[in-house]
Amino acid sequence: MKLRFQHVHTVEETAEVARLAAEIWREYYVSIITAEQIDYMLGKFQSVPAITHQIQHQGYEYYLIHNGEGSTAGYMSARQEEGKLFLSKFYIGKEYRGRSYASQALAFLEKLCQDRNLTHIWLTVNRDNESSIAVYKRKGFLTLREQIADIGNGFVMDDYIMEKEIPVP
Repeated sequence: MKLRFQHVHTVEETAEVARLAAEIWREYYVSIITAEQIDYMLGKFQSVPAITHQIQHQGYEYYLIHNGEGSTAGYMSARQEEGKLFLSKFYIGKEYRGRSYASQALAFLEKLCQDRNLTHIWLTVNRDNESSIAVYKRKGFLTLREQIADIGNGFVMDDYIMEKEIPVP
């Protein structure tokens, strides 16, 4: 099934991203981080005001991921920086996982990099998020280092930094 990637521009689209974030994060991350940290991170990074600020003031681009049946399957956000693409957020709803959506989304991002002459995609991923790490490794991402970032309110993000070189077309 061919996916469609919709660049987020409107208030309604931003609200759809925030709704998806709350749904996906509460379902997926409860086995990795506490519910309190999930709520804190949703408010700080994935609420309508936070997403709006990221788009308007920090150079982030958000994309809704739609499947061929007209459903919204997930979302992602990225920012171009220093000749690379930082994949900040990449989430697929539970009912859509295991259907090659991640492969199509990463191919979309690779094409975006090629079109913009960017050399790499890099990301951070929670060190306990074994299934996502496995997907990234299968897609050619290498683990560069570990990073612990204080995000406030007594919470930290304990991540790997991973990167993939993008071939020149």
